[in-house]
Amino acid sequence: MSKNVGEAWRASWIRSNNTVAIDLISAHIRRQLEERANQFRQKLAIPHLYFTSDSRSSTPESRLDNLDIKVLPQTNQLEGIFTILRSRTTSKQDFVFFVDRLSALLVEHALEYLPHAPKTVTTPIGTVSYGQLLDAKNICGVSILRSGGALERGFRRVINNVPVGSLLVQSDAKTGEPLLLHAMLPQCVKFRHLAEESWVFLLDAQIGTAAAAFMAIRILLDHGVREDRIVFVAFLVARGGGVSVLRRVFPQVTIVCGALDDEMREGWLEGYEEGDGNSAGSGRPVWVMQPGMGQIGTLGFLVLIVTVINRLCR
Repeated sequence: MSKNVGEAWRASWIRSNNTVAIDLISAHIRRQLEERANQFRQKLAIPHLYFTSDSRSSTPESRLDNLDIKVLPQTNQLEGIFTILRSRTTSKQDFVFFVDRLSALLVEHALEYLPHAPKTVTTPIGTVSYGQLLDAKNICGVSILRSGGALERGFRRVINNVPVGSLLVQSDAKTGEPLLLHAMLPQCVKFRHLAEESWVFLLDAQIGTAAAAFMAIRILLDHGVREDRIVFVAFLVARGGGVSVLRRVFPQVTIVCGALDDEMREGWLEGYEEGDGNSAGSGRPVWVMQPGMGQIGTLGFLVLIVTVINRLCR
């Protein structure tokens, strides 16, 4: 009897010690994750101050690794479009028009990096013509809201009857870290056996800190989409921002953009909505691109509204 009591007491003592040990380990891991999260966006915004090169030395901003970004040819027409989009005096109507125009150019350029196959056709006058056709299954788009919606209308104009989903990624009001609030993915991404053969265009207005890009790409990979079949399309990319880290983590993702901006700087967004520990109109810190295109998220949301209205009026 005493032996059974002793064994029961020993088992109870071990369980209690295990519980204490688990609580200590969990608290330590939670504290480490919180500390890293508080520095995550800042490190992505200015990676040359935090990350090292292959030689283990601090990577200067002017000597970042090869980013392998597909940039639109910088023609006079393209520079004119960006001049209008960057100007603070541009009207909303002009902004919507030139955003649609630029997004169509970007998607046309991005399609060049999808596989094509030879195709022979016969013309209406009976002549044989040799050409090429797109040889890719299950092409779809996923816009990162809000600003990714600005590319959606141009994307649909270039690719006929293409399914488009969305990911709502917003910054936490206190820490600035990205939060996934909603996911509505196309059917060909939802089902893993289809996702493995799908080509997904990720649409976002810009890659600055790349925090939202990290989350969006990770979600697609978790659903079974192959890394080399993800094409990220953006108006702007900050050369000195988080894209260098994004490229190291996901080297097979194709990145297509209209132009490269040089750097990121920390700014302040006024009039932030009340809630989540913020008083109405108190604002919050943000990382902005220079020269950038202003608060493209707000203006991109305007483009998205116009797209929805036009769709309902058809």
